[in-house]
Amino acid sequence: MALRPNPEMQQRLGRLEFLAKQAVEGFITGLHKSPFHGFSVEFAEHRIYNPGESTRHIDWKLYARSDRMFVKRYEEETNLRCQIVIDCSSSMRYPSEVTLDGPKMNKLKYSIESAAALIELFRRQRDAVGLSLFSDSLDLQTRARSSMSHHRLLYHKLEEIMETNDQQGTSAISAIHQIAEATPRRSLIILFSDMLDKSEDLDATIDALNHLRHNKHEVVVFHVLDKSTEVAFDFPERPTRFVDLETGEELKLHPSEVRDHYISRMGALRKELSTRCGAHGIDWVDVDIAEGPVPVLARYLIKRKKLF
Repeated sequence: MALRPNPEMQQRLGRLEFLAKQAVEGFITGLHKSPFHGFSVEFAEHRIYNPGESTRHIDWKLYARSDRMFVKRYEEETNLRCQIVIDCSSSMRYPSEVTLDGPKMNKLKYSIESAAALIELFRRQRDAVGLSLFSDSLDLQTRARSSMSHHRLLYHKLEEIMETNDQQGTSAISAIHQIAEATPRRSLIILFSDMLDKSEDLDATIDALNHLRHNKHEVVVFHVLDKSTEVAFDFPERPTRFVDLETGEELKLHPSEVRDHYISRMGALRKELSTRCGAHGIDWVDVDIAEGPVPVLARYLIKRKKLF
């Protein structure tokens, strides 16, 4: 979808909010119904059925096992609450030298523009949305709200991220545990990250994500990578200097010397993360930032719509 900025509207709304509105106009048109659904009721407990009352909520499966009638009791819930979580570590600024206004895309800019589009989508659904930002610590945790002033605050926080260029490591594991504890009410958690945690502890990463599931949250992970270089290791065939954006450590080598080994390890990591997340009911979305946010979000939302 081509964005055609209206200068007057852009000045009134701010660039990021304007882009979000345009993006949502582009991919929401064909959906017809929302791909996200509110948690209108949540099962609480069973109680014994009293003769004469409605049979609407009888648990017939339990009746078949026990030959006794029990009624399902529910707790009333509000509309959907979503917590958007973004990894803001320095590795997400790859490829480097990218600005919000410029045409180039990196992993952080992709995540910011995707988050902005989702905020706009939830606004149109009148759902509550919050924002969590982490690097080597949990840097921001807002509660999910649905007011216009809150949405403007979220856009402002997202724009601030691109203007900051501090060298920051990644501690996704501890941050996700903190987010799980700080989000007490059942929510949809959408995480944007390259999942390159400094600990390299895959079991601990899965345990952290499963902490969210244990708290009854629905979890969606957008695994954000530049596939041409970070997956296929497609670098020019000449001696190259590689710099760790989080530590500043440098390594000089010829890409052909390590390409096969790198591709094998990265492929195994991606497959293991995807498989184990699937086993825990976590929705895993592979992302190539070269596509841009709109095509990836559109595919995912259409897929969700078909599930309901």
